[in-house]
Amino acid sequence: MHIVVDRRPAGVALIDEAGGETLVPEAGLAAAVAEREAEHPRWVWTDTAQWYPPLLRAGVRVERCHDLRLVDAILAGIDGRAPRRDWGRAPVPARSDTLFDLDGVVDARPAIAAPLAWRQQRDAIAAHADPARLALLAAAESAGALTAAEMHHAGLPWSAAAHDALLTEALGPRPVPGRRPARLDALATEVERLLGVGPLPIDSPSELVKALRRAGLEVATTRSAELKRLDHPAIAPLLQYKTLSRLHTANGWNWLDEWVRDGRFRPTFVPGGVVTGRWASDGGGALQLPRQVRAAVHADPGWALVVADAAQLEPRILAALSGDAAMARAGAGVDLYAGIVESGAVSSREHAKVGMLGAMYGGTTGVSAQVLPRLARSFPQAIGYVEAAARAGERGERVATRLGRTSPAPSAAWRERQHEAGAEGASEAEGRAARGAARSWGRFTRNFVVQGTAAEWALAWMAGVRRRLWSPDAGPLTTQPHLVFFVHDELIVHSPLDRVDEVERALREAAVDAGRIVFGASPVSFPVTVAAVQRYSDAK
Repeated sequence: MHIVVDRRPAGVALIDEAGGETLVPEAGLAAAVAEREAEHPRWVWTDTAQWYPPLLRAGVRVERCHDLRLVDAILAGIDGRAPRRDWGRAPVPARSDTLFDLDGVVDARPAIAAPLAWRQQRDAIAAHADPARLALLAAAESAGALTAAEMHHAGLPWSAAAHDALLTEALGPRPVPGRRPARLDALATEVERLLGVGPLPIDSPSELVKALRRAGLEVATTRSAELKRLDHPAIAPLLQYKTLSRLHTANGWNWLDEWVRDGRFRPTFVPGGVVTGRWASDGGGALQLPRQVRAAVHADPGWALVVADAAQLEPRILAALSGDAAMARAGAGVDLYAGIVESGAVSSREHAKVGMLGAMYGGTTGVSAQVLPRLARSFPQAIGYVEAAARAGERGERVATRLGRTSPAPSAAWRERQHEAGAEGASEAEGRAARGAARSWGRFTRNFVVQGTAAEWALAWMAGVRRRLWSPDAGPLTTQPHLVFFVHDELIVHSPLDRVDEVERALREAAVDAGRIVFGASPVSFPVTVAAVQRYSDAK
């Protein structure tokens, strides 16, 4: 059953499938949704990120929804058009603590009529070449939006004291505003002394390159990989400075002050924020939490962090996508790369890993180029699948994930370059530039099919975990096991200690179900490693 949520001048209309409408005042929306939730409907609304947070703050959790904005973005990708941008906002009463007290005033921007948008999307899905898969993608994307809102609402448990302690240990005492920490000052002074040049503009990459050259070190950039190739006593402290400077800039005391409140880090996750369907985050760097600060992610007393990591997710996705039985057998255990070695395809786990990454990301040099022919002989369907996606991209064609998310077309400038290179009288330089652009786009489409399908599997996994953890009779969301963090192929559940075993089972069972939901009766397994810890840093 679907219930469409539509904004009206006099309130919010709840429209059932028979066309019956119930008009409720904005202040009574949460109560009305809670009452109807007992019927297990799928709520249809313009934007989960706008409608759901006020419900969560009122203590109302919903089981299912259809997010019109997110599904429109999927359909727009299939149609080759730009997504709609005029979704407006959900009605939210004005806050009394704003600059101007507009008591009772609500956001008056117009929103798209949800019933019309819902009918259009149902028709578009039904007309698709594979409507069942596309409907599954719409449901998974919408479930992800619910999860993202719930994770922001609950927050990731974070110890400000532990964070401050690790910063102090690494950088020295907190400096006054505008000054560098003592440890960074000491390292900068040491680098300057060992180079014999000064003053050293250590925080300016371009100026630092010039300083290194004045000291007799031939470098083109200050990237760590390039610096590590140099044999000079100043390099070690310079690399340490770069590491600690990143910590101070990205997750230092200013970050702590801005992002951690009441023992929680509450990032804003953006489902479908990347063109492949992967998530992004809006501020706080949630998807790039460095290992240096993970010790500050700390469970509450009487609780645990249950951390689950999908093993070698993208190569397994490729095996399932391509139907490569030999690669499925290699991945029967927890370590697919070890299975590839046992198959005789390559001689070491490192070669297996580098080779598979090269196949999925278009590596054409070094070890990757050496082992790819061997992998192609052992796993012809898997390697052939990504090669076909790459060739399609090089021709300017679009590719799709397992459930139907479609890659964008190359730009008009790209097509013009290809056309000019093929025209009579084109120069060799134009030909080289066009071939380079074609290969680059082929690397994108090669990876799109794998990364995008991995994102779909992760959405199905997350939705399965979310469904298994929730009990409507067990109290509010944050009093029972609940998801608090997600990054690509890893989930964290905050759980009472007496329910950890149940959570571990849920994480593993949901991973198995996700493989079945996305790939049907595929022989490819999707094992996850699970660890119950007090600190995130103890999980690996």
